[in-house]
Amino acid sequence: MVWPRNTPPQRDDDKAAGIEVTDDFTPFAQRNDIFTRAFWDDRVKSKHTEKFFASYRMEAAPRRGDGFSQRDFALRNAAWLVSDIVSNRGAATGMREGFQAPIQPDTPVAPDAIEVDDPTKMAAEIKRVATFFGADLCGITDLDERWIYSARVDTRDMTDAPHDLPEGLQSVIVLGHEMAQDLVATYPSALAGAATGREYSHEAAIVMQTAAYIRNLGYEAVPSMNDTALVIPYAVKAGLGEYARNQMVITPEFGPRLRFSKLFTNLPLTHDVPKPKGVRAFCDICTKCADACPVKALPYGPPSTDTANISAIKGVRKWTSDAEKCFSFWAKLASDCAICMRVCPFNRDYTTWRSRLWLKLALSPLRMLALRLARNHGQRRKPGDWWQG
Repeated sequence: MVWPRNTPPQRDDDKAAGIEVTDDFTPFAQRNDIFTRAFWDDRVKSKHTEKFFASYRMEAAPRRGDGFSQRDFALRNAAWLVSDIVSNRGAATGMREGFQAPIQPDTPVAPDAIEVDDPTKMAAEIKRVATFFGADLCGITDLDERWIYSARVDTRDMTDAPHDLPEGLQSVIVLGHEMAQDLVATYPSALAGAATGREYSHEAAIVMQTAAYIRNLGYEAVPSMNDTALVIPYAVKAGLGEYARNQMVITPEFGPRLRFSKLFTNLPLTHDVPKPKGVRAFCDICTKCADACPVKALPYGPPSTDTANISAIKGVRKWTSDAEKCFSFWAKLASDCAICMRVCPFNRDYTTWRSRLWLKLALSPLRMLALRLARNHGQRRKPGDWWQG
């Protein structure tokens, strides 16, 4: 693979970010992502996966029960609409843009670039612009080549495809998008899936608008959703949060209740740094997500390099799920499942003083007390109650 020239040198390890790369590290190929495998790998494909994808087109009969009625699926699918429009812009050429394949830019790079004398000031400006467009969090880190897919996928035949990133990219801007807490509380349900879909639609607009602003300044900016690279390592390196047992990034503002998008740029920017506060130590003693997982796809014990199948990156010491077990449950539901997000003790409303006090306890030597206080945290809310307001 040919990398963009002039990318900054990368460290072999970044333990401050909770990222420990071993000698067995192998960059991840996008076609091995569990959702992509559902289109080509017979070990993942099934009658349930067909119904799973068909339900997003309202072609599969909704399941019975609270949270899986036609209006629940209707709201979920409507929430995905903007993301779907972006993703299917190039359908006539066989290329999905913005979900599995890169987003094609609508804005040309201005021929005259503004001069950036102060990268720190420019970084603050970009964060303000991203917030203006609707991002809930924004962090900036270096373009670490390890987390770029070894190859992207050609969605016409699910084969490997080369990257076409511009040369000279140096930074990754990571944007966080909060998922609605009252909907997350109803997982597992099709209704809860509206929280995911809404943020995919939000992030599609926000990341494209932020990229357009940078391109209008005369610099390259490549907006990215589920394409091009793994976003979680960048989010952690950008100081937005810490990696947790449930495979999510725990942030002090929203806990795990976030979607992330990213954009690659050569705009001169000061980079943020990882901010470990103690999430790893809390997850060491907490197994609520693993206990609650219906198919036991989440790991117990300390972080390791063990991987269950090809849908996990190799050579990184971390908590790693069994993606095949996880997706099989999604397929049977005909919707996404985030029980692990719902029950996470960090999934709280941090505008309240009680939650902020709990967070201080959880990130302190008193974490065991915080865990006991969270014993009954994350109970499922009946989806029907959401519809009643």
